[in-house]
Amino acid sequence: MEIGIIGFPQSGKTTVFNTVTRGHAAVTGYSKTPNVGIAKVPDVRIDTLAAMYNPRRVVPAEISYTDIPPPPDGFGKSRGIGGEYLNALQSMDALLIVVRDFANPSVVHIDDNINPDRDIQNLLTELVFSDLEILMRRLTRLQAGLKGAKPPEREGFNKEMAFLETLLPGLEEGLPLREQNFQGEEARWLRSYGLLSLKPLIVVVNTGEEKLGAIDQLESQIATTIAEKRIRVIATCAQIEMELGQLEEKVAEDEMREALGVGESTLDRMIRVSYDVVGRISFFTVGEDEVRAWEIARDTTAQKGAGRIHSDLERGFIRAEVISYESLISSGSLAEGRKQGLLRQEGKSYIVQDGDIMHVLFNV
Repeated sequence: MEIGIIGFPQSGKTTVFNTVTRGHAAVTGYSKTPNVGIAKVPDVRIDTLAAMYNPRRVVPAEISYTDIPPPPDGFGKSRGIGGEYLNALQSMDALLIVVRDFANPSVVHIDDNINPDRDIQNLLTELVFSDLEILMRRLTRLQAGLKGAKPPEREGFNKEMAFLETLLPGLEEGLPLREQNFQGEEARWLRSYGLLSLKPLIVVVNTGEEKLGAIDQLESQIATTIAEKRIRVIATCAQIEMELGQLEEKVAEDEMREALGVGESTLDRMIRVSYDVVGRISFFTVGEDEVRAWEIARDTTAQKGAGRIHSDLERGFIRAEVISYESLISSGSLAEGRKQGLLRQEGKSYIVQDGDIMHVLFNV
């Protein structure tokens, strides 16, 4: 899973990046290149499985976060996003928007005053206008191609053009594609265009230390303002979270959190929210050599899930032996789970569930 972090300058997005990846990217100055980091997905289940099997290697699931520099011309000037910046955003599974809610006289906001609601709406508008430009260009190409198209191609061109024209009024009014209706072939067309307002979003409100006691209230307020199904909101003091995450000892971090009255880490919350908004789950493979978590899309079949492990397993898939995490823990071992009838034989079309332990039988 790849999450792209965007935001206005001086919003603290690189600080948020360091928080979720436990990284040390420079938070001052302007960088022209993205910061890329990997977050190991904390999961008590893989810790328990590792204790059970004592494997040579334990591999948690991972999420990649990319802190993407803003466009050279800035936001809000070109009414759209293009070039390398657009290409970087299009490849992401979801976007993480950082908006500023902290006061610091030495770090001036580009609009001179702090207003997270305004900044969220401005950034969302940028994504919508970017998609409007992409679809307008696509319509122009289809119209040009229609002139020399053969009769069978003309029908497809006309069908796609008619669909795109139904989306334009909504985009012109600022309605993101997440909130518009389409399905089947139409959804496949849109996925191929790399549209930004179609992507799930995480909004991070980066607040100051003086507002730690009002984090929940702020988060609820912003979430109510946005009111979209595929947008999640997290309020946090990224500066404190970054400093806590960079402590060498976990015990020291826990003690500082208790002293500051800070609860669950932003890293843990962000990963949970990322899984939720993108629609991902984890399944496990276990053994003496390795205990490993595999991140897949929700509603993935056993055969496709096997391909996540190795392409040969998907190609030569015969069946999967599956037991839920809870059943394995309650039975104590795969052998005992088999005796109790908890280890099931599943075929290609079985939908993998979060927490499944799966062993794939294949032949190539």
